[in-house]
Amino acid sequence: MTEAADAEISPREAEVLGLVGDHLSNAEIAARLCISIRTVESHVSSLLRKLEVPDRRALARRAPVRGGAAPDRAAAVLPAPLTSFIGRARERSKLAALLKEHRQVTAVGPGGVGKTRLALAVAAEAAGAYPDGVWFADLVPVTDPGMIAAAVAGALGLGEQPGRDLADSVAAALADRDALVVLDNCEHVLDGVAPFLERLLATCPRLTVLATSRARLMVPFERVYPVPPLSLDAGGDSDAVALFMERAAAVGRPLDAALRGQIAAVCARLDGMALAIELAAARCPTLGLDGITAALSHPLRMLTGGSRADERHRSVRAALDWSHALLEPADRALLRRVSVFAAPFTVAAAAEVAGVEDGLAADGLARLAEQSLLVVAAAPDGTEYRALETIRQYAAERLAEAGEPGEVRSRHLRWCLARAAGLEVARPDWRVRFDQVADDLRAALAWAAEQPERRADAFGLARRLAELAFTRNLTGESQRRFEQAAALAAGPAESAAMLRQAAAVAGCRAAGDDMYRLRLAAASAARDAGDSAGAAVDLATAATMAFRYWATFVRIPSREEALALLTDARKAAAGDRTTRSSGAPATQAPQVGDDPAEQATPAGGDPGALAAVALAEAAVVADAFGAVQGPADNVAVPETIARAERAVELAARTGDPLAESAALDALTCAHIWAGDTFAAAARSRRRVTLLSSLPPSPAVTHELIDALGMVTEATLGAGDMPDACRWARQLDGHPSLAEVGHRAPLMVDALAGNVEEVLAGSVRLLDAWRRAGSPARAHLGPAVAAVAMVHGLRDDHDAQRGWREILDRLDVSAERAHGYAAVFDGMLLLHRGQARDALERMAPEASEVWKWVSWIWHHWYVALRTEAVVLAGDPDARRHVTEARVAVAGNPVAEALVARAAAVLDGDRDALLATADAFDAAGCPYQSARTLLLAGGEHAGRGTAAFAALGLAPKAVSLW
Repeated sequence: MTEAADAEISPREAEVLGLVGDHLSNAEIAARLCISIRTVESHVSSLLRKLEVPDRRALARRAPVRGGAAPDRAAAVLPAPLTSFIGRARERSKLAALLKEHRQVTAVGPGGVGKTRLALAVAAEAAGAYPDGVWFADLVPVTDPGMIAAAVAGALGLGEQPGRDLADSVAAALADRDALVVLDNCEHVLDGVAPFLERLLATCPRLTVLATSRARLMVPFERVYPVPPLSLDAGGDSDAVALFMERAAAVGRPLDAALRGQIAAVCARLDGMALAIELAAARCPTLGLDGITAALSHPLRMLTGGSRADERHRSVRAALDWSHALLEPADRALLRRVSVFAAPFTVAAAAEVAGVEDGLAADGLARLAEQSLLVVAAAPDGTEYRALETIRQYAAERLAEAGEPGEVRSRHLRWCLARAAGLEVARPDWRVRFDQVADDLRAALAWAAEQPERRADAFGLARRLAELAFTRNLTGESQRRFEQAAALAAGPAESAAMLRQAAAVAGCRAAGDDMYRLRLAAASAARDAGDSAGAAVDLATAATMAFRYWATFVRIPSREEALALLTDARKAAAGDRTTRSSGAPATQAPQVGDDPAEQATPAGGDPGALAAVALAEAAVVADAFGAVQGPADNVAVPETIARAERAVELAARTGDPLAESAALDALTCAHIWAGDTFAAAARSRRRVTLLSSLPPSPAVTHELIDALGMVTEATLGAGDMPDACRWARQLDGHPSLAEVGHRAPLMVDALAGNVEEVLAGSVRLLDAWRRAGSPARAHLGPAVAAVAMVHGLRDDHDAQRGWREILDRLDVSAERAHGYAAVFDGMLLLHRGQARDALERMAPEASEVWKWVSWIWHHWYVALRTEAVVLAGDPDARRHVTEARVAVAGNPVAEALVARAAAVLDGDRDALLATADAFDAAGCPYQSARTLLLAGGEHAGRGTAAFAALGLAPKAVSLW
């Protein structure tokens, strides 16, 4: 019996475990099993507990091999060969030995020599030596050297991470793995492969890479292994003869062993090239050995000149030339014309691009497939065809010789434009349909972008591909395509629009520096187009970004830069077209000490520009006086609120929900600094209401994710747990966060006591964080502290210690020490009955640490600290209770916490029990169960049962 069976996992969990072992993401598993992502997360969390493994990587190693028991290493992720591998014992041994001695080996040889099959055979045999698995990435579909990382990430099952490119994600995923990666067919993207491998091997010390290529990669650490032709023996006892006979038998013509000598002669004339031999063997049923021998004397079979390597290359060309010469003219034309497809294609697609009728295309494709020039496969939409890469490249050369590339590629471009336009994202299968044509869209765009007369079509395809990639959650590619569209635009106004879209996508990627750069570029393009209002919006938005999204920047723009942009934005809003847009400080730029209030927003001008400028002014004022100590001491708060309210008023006049939402965000922050938790929550709700009905776009998605995060945290701060949970679920289910998650839901569920949700969400958070390279992102601190607390409540000390170690790597700031971590630590210490320790952990009064407990944590800090004061027996406890009642008024959870502390102080058991109902009504089951334990007696049993139902470990803390 397997370990999985011993753990009594359910059939559905077994399915999920198998797919985790196949390295599928949660979203991919959900799609495969037709269940929700949250259900997958729940199953993964359950499997982690049942199999007693710490993370998803370890879980993958426990997944069963198809048809076997659970292995103690990661399974090899290699394509299954469709035909048997013949011979090559000496080559396998030599290549395997090189892999043991060198971290990067390139199997080099001409097309058709058998590099891929040899690499796959060696990788399969060596899989046991790599505990973390063997991975295969085929680079054939890659037409852009910049997409190497995307191809490898796809093979590893990685998605994009906010703030990191895919190359970083791949390096992070493999950083500590003892694994082998096979990169197949590198020759056409050498410029991308070489720097990618240098970067990868430098950061992954235990990684080995086996590459196949027609040319060496030319990197300093490369060990080249020239792949020889198949062994030849005049007597007929050779790998080449064995391959010929096996392939001939596979197509229905078993050959007599007495013919070995004649077969050896054929193989020798083909120079032992595997592809040529397979093509020749496939003709046996129709030509026989005599016919094949005669065909080899055709004058097209050989080229002249060149080195031995070139001769081997000419041998492959000779085999293909020979096969090509046997075709009817119409079939030759069809073969060369379908060479423009980068991915499998249908009869209808081939007919449209080749310019022939469907019936003629179907007959021709069948004949080409019969002659091993095309591979046939069944697909959901019908039969698909594809050319092996060597043959496709050969056919592409024939296309050029025929003088047809422009005509055929133009038809392919039109076909791609139609396919892109017809991808309706409302259809449930649209993602599959996009994936089927994506490589062709990219290839068509690469060609069209280089044709001046096709500039308009290239622009349209780049824009559409950017939109589709964004919806497909390929945000890195989406940003690049929008930038490409901007470069292809017919004029600066169109370019500015594309740059704004690119900036919005960068925002979704949490790439603040790109967002800032692209907005400045949009401002420049708008200025060139004579659009002063548009330039003003872009400049003001860039200035606002420096403060609104500061946590996403690598280099945060200085306040001087922001003030200079604000000055230029004011001028542009007033109609001055001479403003700069580079972001460099102006000659007369405002200085740090200047009061932004002294520089008034222009009285006239475009409403949108005026609203953007007003928002930027509010952001600058907030930054200027941002070091608040408490609402009573912050004299700038009224000024900040006034400016934010003015920004909201102007934005509302524009009728643009995105502008109004951004202004409301500034007003929300102003209310936070004013200490008005409930006003902040109300403004956050208004933002979501404005945005929820808008059609999806990069800008809407960026703003909506931010708004959902804010409203979740705002309602949590106000103690509205039902709403906080509702917003958290909506945020958690957003497609753009399907694989990376958000910190807010974990915080909500931890404070409410929704343990299963915390455990499931923490798996995703940890997986995403590790795939992103384990960055030191302080904004993740509250979520990590929440998970650590929940493990502490469960008495899972090892898990708690692990999460606290992660927290130490993320955040060592005062905000952690005096803010969110004090709340979570205090709550855990109170749970364990360590009231004096809890009071020591939250020793400062709330007014002393206002800067770090404002926003979400103020009411929680005050209430939990009050409970600690009472339970620790502080002689001044009654004063604390009285003051706390005032401080948390309106927050149902905090009010109940203070009321419970007061009941304990008064010795009023009935009043204490009444708070259990209050906690239930407020959506806080953990605190309800804790109340029952504190009440003791017959209530303690109910409390113990409630804790067990939540998955927590109760403590003996009864007070009666």
